[in-house]
Amino acid sequence: MLIDSHCHLDYFSEAERPDIIARAKAAGVSRMVTIGVTLRQSLQAIAMAAADPDVWACIGVHPNHAADEPPVPSPADIAALTAHPKVIGIGETGLDYFYDKAPRDIQEANFRAHIRAAQATGLPLAIHARDADADIARILAEERAGGGDFDFLLHCFSSGRALAEAAVDMGGHVSFSGILTFPKSEELRRIAAALPVERLLVETDSPYLAPVPFRGKRNEPAHTVHTARILAEIKGLTDSEIAAQTTANFHALFRKAL
Repeated sequence: MLIDSHCHLDYFSEAERPDIIARAKAAGVSRMVTIGVTLRQSLQAIAMAAADPDVWACIGVHPNHAADEPPVPSPADIAALTAHPKVIGIGETGLDYFYDKAPRDIQEANFRAHIRAAQATGLPLAIHARDADADIARILAEERAGGGDFDFLLHCFSSGRALAEAAVDMGGHVSFSGILTFPKSEELRRIAAALPVERLLVETDSPYLAPVPFRGKRNEPAHTVHTARILAEIKGLTDSEIAAQTTANFHALFRKAL
C-alpha cells in the first residue's frame, strides 16, 4: 500500500471528500497527509485528520502566505499546534521566489521559525522550495549549525540536483509528485535515479499537478500510484517494491504516524 505524503484535502468540498478518500484506498493509497498552508487552514487539517483514521496532518504557514497575517508566528506558536496526536509534521514552509507573494525577508523569517519548531518538537519539516535552491540549502545548513539536526522533506521536488544532494547529505528526504511523470521532466528523473531509494517518498500535492495520464485535470490522492509507477521504473523496482520502500521511508521520517 502507498502513502500520499502531501495533499490538500481541504481544497476539496466537504461533500466530495469521503469519495476522494475512498477512491484513494481503492487504488491502493492506504493513507494520506493533509497539509496546512496557514494557521487557520492548519486547524482544518487537524480536524480532518481527527475525523479519519487514515488521514494525518502537518501544520504550518506556506511561504506564499508568510505575510498574510503578521507577525510571523513564533516557533512556540507553531509547536503548540503539534500537540494533537494526528499532527505528524510541520509545514509546509520554505521559500518561493517564483511567485514572490511575500517579501523574501519575511519568507526567510517564517522558514526559520518553522525550522526551530521542528527542532523543539522533534517532528519533521515539509519544505516548499521554488526557485530558491541556494537560499534553502544555506538556511538549512545555518539552522542545523546553530540549533542542531532536524528531520525534513523536500516536498514536490522540482529543484536542481545540487539541492537534492545537499538535502540527502544533511539527512533529509525527497518526495516526488506527478511532475516526475511529465514528458519534459528528464532531468528530474535523472535526479531521482541518482538519489538513494531509502530517502524517497511519493505524493500528489493534490489538487495540483496531476500525473500523466491525468495531466491538466484535477489531481487527487488516488493518483499517487502513477507517480510511484514511474519512480519504480526509474529505480528498477516493481510497483509493490516501490510501495513497500516508500512506505517504510515515510514511517522512518514521520515517526509519530501510527
